Amino acid sequence: MAVWNFTVKSFTTEAVADATNYTDNKYMGLMGGSTTQRLKIKGVTAHGQATASAPQYLYLSRDSTVQATPTALTTGQSNNALDPATAALAAPQVAFTASTTKPQRSATLTIKELGFNAFGGRTEYWPGYGEEPYILGNTASFGEMSLSGFTGTTPGLIGASILYEPL
Repeated sequence: MAVWNFTVKSFTTEAVADATNYTDNKYMGLMGGSTTQRLKIKGVTAHGQATASAPQYLYLSRDSTVQATPTALTTGQSNNALDPATAALAAPQVAFTASTTKPQRSATLTIKELGFNAFGGRTEYWPGYGEEPYILGNTASFGEMSLSGFTGTTPGLIGASILYEPL
């Protein structure tokens, strides 16, 4: 299969407690396109763009409440296959930053904490072969994953990418 890159060039984070609705355009969400689709997370990067110190407590986590009716990605947001010859998927995965029903991060299914300072800092997560987290299907709690700020995060401007492979 082809590797895809979900990128949001710039967004302001916010502190959100577990099991609390996200605010549109302050997180990145990724969901399987069907009940059986698997997405392998190959890497996550985030870099700071803030003009002052803004500690980030970003969590890559499964969502216990999943989105409904996602809003299409907008300027500065993209979800593209790295190989231009990639065939269209019958059930395309869903990359989103806004929706009518808001997702909520699971209190118990965090994958990785990615802390850094948005005032020029950077963080990366590259799981080892065989240790990659997966999304399975499109329902709670294994069918959707998000990158979001946790309690204690100081709102700050960042950019981020999630590299993944649909299987």
